[in-house]
Amino acid sequence: MISTQEKIIVHVFGKEGCDKCSMLNRRLDKLLSEPRYARFEKTYHDVMSEEGLVPFCLAQCLNPSQIPAMLLSKSADEGGLQYLRNPEPDREDKLCGAAKLYQYLGLQTDYSAAGKGLITPKMISSILDQALDCL
Repeated sequence: MISTQEKIIVHVFGKEGCDKCSMLNRRLDKLLSEPRYARFEKTYHDVMSEEGLVPFCLAQCLNPSQIPAMLLSKSADEGGLQYLRNPEPDREDKLCGAAKLYQYLGLQTDYSAAGKGLITPKMISSILDQALDCL
């Protein structure tokens, strides 16, 4: 459970020069500027650097061929991170489809024909809203 004061961290995994990564960052920044998402803060991890690759690998739930991706966490009691669990991992999500992570709240780019490689603002806000519903 997340306290009413605790920040929710949105980890964005991307790489320099990636148009889809830039788009995800812009869309997320715009959403996080809204008052309803005041409890969220974004942390960017460039997976082409050691500083970004380590947290990507430690997450153990993201596919390297599905960058950009985002994953939500809160601070853990022992100073680490605790990723927010997907409250209904078996439920089909018509909005996010295959882009939605299974075990944790987050998205990764679905490059299949159905997904077209886009993470839309509606998909992002859906995940953020699910995090708020977990409070």
